[in-house]
Amino acid sequence: MNIIWARALAFLILQAAISVAVGWFLGASAGYVTAIVLLVTQLFFNVYHAQRLWRLLDAPVYGEVPSALGLWGEIYYRLHKLAKRWHNQVKQVEQQHARFIQAIQASPNGVIMLDEHNQIEWCNAIAEVHFGIDAKRDLRQQITHLLRTPAFLHYLSSERYDEALLMHHMGEKRNNVLSMQVFPYGDNRKLIISLDVTDLERTDAMRRDFVANVSHELKTPLTVLSGFLETVGELPLSPEEIQRYVEIMRQQASRMQNIVNDLLTLAKLEGSGKPPSDDRIDMGMQMRSLRSDAEGLSQGQHVIEVSVADGLDLRGAEGELHSAFSNLVSNAVRYTPQGGKIQIEWAATDDGGARFVVVDSGLGIPAEHIPRLTERFYRIDRSRSRDTGGTGLGLAIVKHVLTRHQADLRVTSEEGRGSTFAIYFPPTRVVHRAPIEAAPGVTVNE
Repeated sequence: MNIIWARALAFLILQAAISVAVGWFLGASAGYVTAIVLLVTQLFFNVYHAQRLWRLLDAPVYGEVPSALGLWGEIYYRLHKLAKRWHNQVKQVEQQHARFIQAIQASPNGVIMLDEHNQIEWCNAIAEVHFGIDAKRDLRQQITHLLRTPAFLHYLSSERYDEALLMHHMGEKRNNVLSMQVFPYGDNRKLIISLDVTDLERTDAMRRDFVANVSHELKTPLTVLSGFLETVGELPLSPEEIQRYVEIMRQQASRMQNIVNDLLTLAKLEGSGKPPSDDRIDMGMQMRSLRSDAEGLSQGQHVIEVSVADGLDLRGAEGELHSAFSNLVSNAVRYTPQGGKIQIEWAATDDGGARFVVVDSGLGIPAEHIPRLTERFYRIDRSRSRDTGGTGLGLAIVKHVLTRHQADLRVTSEEGRGSTFAIYFPPTRVVHRAPIEAAPGVTVNE
């Protein structure tokens, strides 16, 4: 400020000196005229720069400093410096705001900001998907006009936001579950945070179903065992009757043991974080073993054909894969009526991989049941499964074994005409070896 006063005073002194000098040489009248001219010139100069300053304040220019003499030059320079500093501060705030918006947009949570009247001030893209709203179209709209679910309306009006609200039938296809909570902030404003918990709800439902299914599967044999034990203990029975009851109890105990063993196998597969071993599996020997198992289970009631590709082996955990193969073969035998045909094939695929296929001429599977076959305890016909000795866990075990070996299970079936279960292995799991002579009872494909 002292510099400005000093420059203004120096300019006045310069004007006075010029007027005095003119008056000294040309007379007092000339000095007065000179002084008036200088003052009028200064007035117009100040008016011009005042208008220029006004225009500059209306539309600031940050690139260059406006040029001017004397006091106005200093004003322009300082004003430009101040405006540039403010401009940089505004840019920093805008950049921080943009990064903040980007961070919220990248969040897996939906975010909606409401004003004091519950009107939408802003929302991110996830919230648009969660609630079916449009950030531009629905700006300043009442949230209660867009989300009319009674549970949400009651939750918002109750002003008790300690716990989250669970909302079903949300999302684009109305099949998602959202956990939503309101957080008040500022002057009666609200922040709505939403999270898609569909997978968690589905997992929880599967857990409940699993517990219920296990309880149901074990309850039947336990009831049978309890009933027969009570009968044997209280009634006078002949040795033949006791033997028959003991045999039934043995069968039920064996069934419970099979269920427990399958549950332990499934738990081991699901809980194993390690990749399966990379053993080389002789598929010729594996197919002979599967044929032997199928014939033992069939007891001559089915026609069983086995074919194996020449010189084609597999890498993986032999025990796990044999369990998966055996499950498919035993299912084919169990669910194929007497006199039916079962084909077991091991062959190469066009992409360099391999496939293991089991084809039966059994009862077939309705199309609506095929997608759920690998669910634990899922059965098309519970009574038929119990009659054949199934636990309802075999295909779930197959699914987990194949997932660990990067393989894919494909099922095709037609009611009354049989089913085909095919396992496709990627080329990385296939090993080629030198051809060997086929074993008896096994067809070798060239």
